[in-house]
Amino acid sequence: MSQKKTILSRRNFLLTVGAGGVATAAAVATNKTQQPPTAGKDKRATAGYNESAHIRNYYRTTKV
Repeated sequence: MSQKKTILSRRNFLLTVGAGGVATAAAVATNKTQQPPTAGKDKRATAGYNESAHIRNYYRTTKV
């Protein structure tokens, strides 16, 4: 059996680095857009328990 040797040329290396940079930038951009908006600058107002629709649905389904 013959084995193929993978030769990483300069062009392939730069292509890989570029694709990795684009993927990292996309991940960072989507992470920033998915964060919930804050009501104000006061961190105490946004910290703590927040009941949302899916939590109310869970409580409704656990009633006996």
